[in-house]
Amino acid sequence: MDTVSQKLEEVMHGLAFEKIEGESPRSESDPLLARLKALGTEVWIDTGELEKAQAIWKDELTALTTNNTLANQVVQSGIMDKVIEDTIHKIKQEGLELSEEEMILEVGFVINCKIALRLVQAFKVKVSVELHPAVSRSLERTLHFGRRYFKVCPEYFTVKVPLTPEGYLAIRTLRQEGVPINFTLGFSVRQNYLAARLASPDFVNVFLGRLNQVVMDHKAGTGELVGEKVTLATQQALRSARDKHEEVSSRLIAASIRNGEQVAFLAGLDVLTIPPAAMKDFQDSGKSAEQVVSHIDDAIDPGIDPQHSLAKRFPELWELSDEFENFVNSLVSNPQLDSMQGEELAELASGVNLFHPFSEDNLKKIQDHGKIPDLFAWPESVAIDDLMTQSALQSFTKDQNALDERIRSFLK
Repeated sequence: MDTVSQKLEEVMHGLAFEKIEGESPRSESDPLLARLKALGTEVWIDTGELEKAQAIWKDELTALTTNNTLANQVVQSGIMDKVIEDTIHKIKQEGLELSEEEMILEVGFVINCKIALRLVQAFKVKVSVELHPAVSRSLERTLHFGRRYFKVCPEYFTVKVPLTPEGYLAIRTLRQEGVPINFTLGFSVRQNYLAARLASPDFVNVFLGRLNQVVMDHKAGTGELVGEKVTLATQQALRSARDKHEEVSSRLIAASIRNGEQVAFLAGLDVLTIPPAAMKDFQDSGKSAEQVVSHIDDAIDPGIDPQHSLAKRFPELWELSDEFENFVNSLVSNPQLDSMQGEELAELASGVNLFHPFSEDNLKKIQDHGKIPDLFAWPESVAIDDLMTQSALQSFTKDQNALDERIRSFLK
C-alpha cells in the first residue's frame, strides 16, 4: 500500500470509528416473537432509522440490517449533514487529493458507518452494512471496502455484499479472512446454493416480497406464496448442503417481507429481517403464539396461473437442477478458483444461464423501469433470477445516486 493510500485509510478510519459504550438495553418480551425464537428463527429489524427501531424493539430481536435505500432515507432527513461537512473538511485539511468520485465514496463510507454505529450504540447487536453499488463489479474494491467496514467495528458489523460474479469471489476471500458476510440480492435457490458451496457466507437472502410482486405486475397469477415457495425451497437446499458439506454453514435470511402474514408463515426459517411496518403488523395481528407454526416442510402451491405465457419460467427460481449442482461441484474443485476474476466466473456460469452479460444500455433500461423488471422485455434466455438481482441492484444504485447527490452538494 502506498503512503497516500495508507494515510487516507487512517484518516477515514479515524472519522468512522466510535468506541461502543454502555450496556445492552433492557426491553420487554413479545409472545409472538418468542414463538418465532422457539421455532428456531432469529428475528432482525430492517431499517437504518434509529427512532423506528426503538419504537418496536423487543427482547427477542437480535440484529438490524441497512441498505442503500434505507441509508438514503436517513441522509435525506438531514441528520448526517454535519458528518458530511466534517468529513469533507478533514479530508481537505489533511491534504488528501481525491477525485470527486473518490471523495463521494469515502464520505459515503463514513456515513454508512455512522448510521450503523447509531444502531449499535443503541441496541448492542449486529448491524449489516451494505457496500456502495459502484464497487459491485470490482473484486478489488469490494475486498478493499469490505475489510475497512469490518475494521471499524469488528464486534458488531456484518458486511453486505451484493450478488455479482465479483461478489461471489470476494465473499470467498473475505470469509477466509474472518469477515462476517451477509450476501444480499438473492432471488433463487440456485443463486444461494452456489454462494453457500463456493464461499459459505454467514447469511444469504431471498427477497421474497419482490418475487410475489413480479407475478402480480405481469398478471401471471395472484402472486401469493411465490416468494415464500422460493424461500422455503432455499431453506431446504441450505439445510441439505449443511448436512452434506462440513464447510457449509450459511444461514438463510427472508428479506423484502411486506406484512405480518408473511412473518407468521415463515416461522422456523433461519432468519427473518422485517421492516418496522411489517413487524408492527405481525405484533398487532391478534394471533396467538400457538397459531404461529412452521411451514418449512409443507408443499407450497404458488399463485401462478399455469395458462399464462410466463408460467413455465418461474419454477427455475425454486428448482435446483442436477446440471446446476454438477456445475457447482466442478467449480468448487477448480484449482484456479482462488485466483479467478469475475469475468472468468461469469464465463463459466454462462453454461448454466447465470450472469447474463447486461450492457450499459441494458442496465439503464432496467434502472428506468424500477425495482420489478419487465419480463416481457427480455427473451427467455435471460433468467428471472438474473433480472431480479439486476433490478434490485439498479434500484439501490438509483437511491445511492440520490445520497451521493446530497454529498456532492457539499462539494460545491
